[in-house]
Amino acid sequence: MTSTQDKKSMCIERICDAKAASGKTYDQLSVLLGLTNAFVANLFTLQAQLSPRAAALLRVAVPGISAADLITMQKCPVRSFEPALMQDPLVYRLVEAMQMYGLGLSHLVKEKKGDGIISAIDMFVTLDMVKGKAGEDRFALTVNGKFLPHLEQMTDNNTAATGQAK
Repeated sequence: MTSTQDKKSMCIERICDAKAASGKTYDQLSVLLGLTNAFVANLFTLQAQLSPRAAALLRVAVPGISAADLITMQKCPVRSFEPALMQDPLVYRLVEAMQMYGLGLSHLVKEKKGDGIISAIDMFVTLDMVKGKAGEDRFALTVNGKFLPHLEQMTDNNTAATGQAK
């Protein structure tokens, strides 16, 4: 019997193979679909939901994706974290960067806007290649997230209060 995770892995392999066969990059697909390159990459790892509008465009851009896999890509994803992913050196280094800069970034956000967080749900992420001063290849990772303030939890504003005195 095939597990859900195995089915997800097999689907990812099929759609990535179809992408490779199309010869298109995530950046090219991003332009064709009108989506950020990081979101397109997430579509191909089943970590984001493909809209019907984008599905019609993707069907043309990557003709090797089966109708069944396009349907799967349009379902609400089960966003998951695969522990083995931390063994990927790039992922590990990105986590390390957040560990190194995270507290400072938290202080900057609070100084600029107050107590709150940067939403990962209402977030745009892009990755671009740039040249450094010495001509070396570098990458610019842009994280553009909506600020969500922490709210004072006033009892009068709690519309779901059950048994709480007002």
